[in-house]
Amino acid sequence: MSTAWRIAVDTRRCIGTSICAGTAPEHFRLVDGLSTPLADVVAPAEVILDAADSCPGEAITVHDATDNRLLAPQE
Repeated sequence: MSTAWRIAVDTRRCIGTSICAGTAPEHFRLVDGLSTPLADVVAPAEVILDAADSCPGEAITVHDATDNRLLAPQE
């Protein structure tokens, strides 16, 4: 089991709905209308996967920090 996840937001795909910030306010906020993770590497939390899977632009990716395996969004 991973002890750390890497969060990234593709600002070209982000459409600023703020679903991520509403779902996981401790991990995302909007800056100039676009999502920004509050930290690049975080402890695993289900709410982060929920935020990534809820993103209509699929702008948020979550990877295992150990092996870089894609955890979200789910295909």
